[in-house]
Amino acid sequence: MTSENDQQDWIREVPKVSNAYLQKFRLYETRSNFYMIGRSKDRSTWRVLKIDRSEPTELNITEDPTTYTEIECCELLKRIHDGNNPTGGLRFVTTCYGIVGFIKFLGPYYMLLITKRRKIGVICGHAVYAITKSEILPIPNSSVQPSVAYSKNENRYKKLLCSVDLTKDFYFSYSYRVMHSFQKNLSTHEKGQFLNETMFVWNEFLTSTIQNQLKNNLWTVALVYGYFKQVKLSIAEKDFKLTLIARRSRHYAGTRYLKRGVNEKGRVANDVETEQIVFEDVPEGCPVQISSVVQNRGSIPLFWSQETSRLNIKPDIILSKKDQKYNATRLHFENLVKRYGNPIIILNLIKTKEKRPRESLLRVEFANAIELINKDLPEENRLKFLHWDLNKYSRNKSTNVLALLGKVATYALNLTGLFYCQVIPNSTSQDLTKSEGFSVKPPKYQTGVLRTNCIDCLDRTNVAQFAYGWAALGRQLHTMGYIDTTVIELDSNLAEDLMKVYEKMGDTLALQYGGSAAHNKIFCQRRGQWKAATQSQEFFRTLQRYYSNAYMDGEKQDAINVFLGHYQPQIGKPALWELDSDQHYDVGTRGSNFFVEKTRMIKRSLSVGNMMFDGNVLGGIGMTQKNEEEIQSESLHEISCESDSTYPKETPNSDHVFYNRDSFNCSNFLDVDWLSSSGNSCEDETYERSTLVGSPMGGQSSENVVNEMCTFASDSEICDNVKDGKGGFSDRFAEWVTHGDIMFP
Repeated sequence: MTSENDQQDWIREVPKVSNAYLQKFRLYETRSNFYMIGRSKDRSTWRVLKIDRSEPTELNITEDPTTYTEIECCELLKRIHDGNNPTGGLRFVTTCYGIVGFIKFLGPYYMLLITKRRKIGVICGHAVYAITKSEILPIPNSSVQPSVAYSKNENRYKKLLCSVDLTKDFYFSYSYRVMHSFQKNLSTHEKGQFLNETMFVWNEFLTSTIQNQLKNNLWTVALVYGYFKQVKLSIAEKDFKLTLIARRSRHYAGTRYLKRGVNEKGRVANDVETEQIVFEDVPEGCPVQISSVVQNRGSIPLFWSQETSRLNIKPDIILSKKDQKYNATRLHFENLVKRYGNPIIILNLIKTKEKRPRESLLRVEFANAIELINKDLPEENRLKFLHWDLNKYSRNKSTNVLALLGKVATYALNLTGLFYCQVIPNSTSQDLTKSEGFSVKPPKYQTGVLRTNCIDCLDRTNVAQFAYGWAALGRQLHTMGYIDTTVIELDSNLAEDLMKVYEKMGDTLALQYGGSAAHNKIFCQRRGQWKAATQSQEFFRTLQRYYSNAYMDGEKQDAINVFLGHYQPQIGKPALWELDSDQHYDVGTRGSNFFVEKTRMIKRSLSVGNMMFDGNVLGGIGMTQKNEEEIQSESLHEISCESDSTYPKETPNSDHVFYNRDSFNCSNFLDVDWLSSSGNSCEDETYERSTLVGSPMGGQSSENVVNEMCTFASDSEICDNVKDGKGGFSDRFAEWVTHGDIMFP
């Protein structure tokens, strides 16, 4: 671990290094070059960057090695202006706050700039910003731009790129590595290990060209995508600041039905690291005490998928059998160990038993994967798991789901610990941001991580992540001496404030991946929200998510692939929109016969209990070549879980596996009967149905309602909906889905 001297060096570096970071820029142009002038926050350092504008399709960037004063920089600009007088001189273009990157489609390079920013928080004296305005500029001057720069395809690629809204959920810092946890920033400072760790840097591809040419990142900012919120809270009349950060991985990134499961490299869809930082609210400088805790969410690390459907709100789950030894699953957990250490604790919230097995198939396969992986690991490093059917418990009104999840969180925290450090100034008059006067007590470290998943890793997962954050906050405040116990009452104002922050994070992450805000039924019930209002909200969010997934996700995925560099256009190659999606074909926009294909798929899926198997997903995922009888026979053999006697086959073969009395849940690190021993009964109950007031749809779930709306459409209506691109919905509804505004004034 990091030595005490290294910790002091990291803290002392704050004022010195912050002066070396360029934080404000002015862009100028001549006919032949762009000149970018960057300065440090204290205006002591001025640097110059030159970008060649005479090359139609190449990017040549030169950095002046000289560090100028403000006066020297002004004199340099005057000389450049005088030297270019015959061609118009030097002209001011814009003020900006960093380069997002450079990109090329079919013709010229473009430069993406941050032209307005907003401060959203401070970590240890380091400001964190969001983007409020950005701009894209072509590099070549108009006289040398190739003709393809004005082509239809070029403009379409440019439009795709610009559809990635940099003003939503992107954040950055000039002097703090916001792509890493606080613990990682402290513990790996002296090693210089940050350069190649760009998992959460979404503009890594866009900045690769300039960084390869300059061998530094002085002019660019590292954009993290996810969620950032800093709030001031108090307990026992003591104030503190809580920062909740979600970092979305750029690996295997995309939308809900187009990115599922794991890829060959062990990277999973919807992989998000969540960090909760607590520090004392002091008037100036670095906080005295800091504590942070990290948790993770990510798609079930198996090869599985779902086809986007306009007829079925819950499309068939397709489980591939191509990775019999679970090599990709193994790679995923090895990566988690590399990032967080041991133990890796898996909280799997999907359904255990269903009349028509869907989620339960993945439940069985996931348990088998964990069992096989654990056989090759020493006992102390084995994956710890809890399969706990959240839906089953949440249907029981007498069950306090958050309290039960809080038990799990407490047990996980006992295993992993959390990060804590204490910074004490030697003199009370000494500014904590100065380099002298520090002593640092040895910190405590978090080792290992809790990994939570459901099917989408959105709604149920967010409830569990709040429970973990709630349990962790009590422990953080106790460690910092704010409270005498490690428990914060769930009915307290502090728990309510924390719930609001996690609920907002859940909505944000759900919009990014799923196309709608999260289903927050448990949170709404906790607050005592009117039941009819909750049901109405849940129904419209279901409808919004369905519309987004069925009609908008294909183009959204294309935009993500262009932004991240997963697809790079080339002249003479098929355009992105002429190809199938990188994992699925997109019916309705790829030229397929939508109604005929989906009718055939529905007939086949019903015959196998709404499950499908695929032997190969290297290309577009389709139906297996086996006949229906073979599929049905195989599926019934694989996923039958109604009998308690078959249940142990689904779980790791361990001497320390605990089974719930009703065989719904099991774990190899805690007693699941103890977990549910709060006196709440958990007998099976029928699902509650939405009963919207005054609605003819009362008595049906929101998902069934949408299914009926789709199923009752005629063949001709479906074809018309596909052609018009909006599915026949009103402009107001489309606007609501696109922007998340209030649908009804």
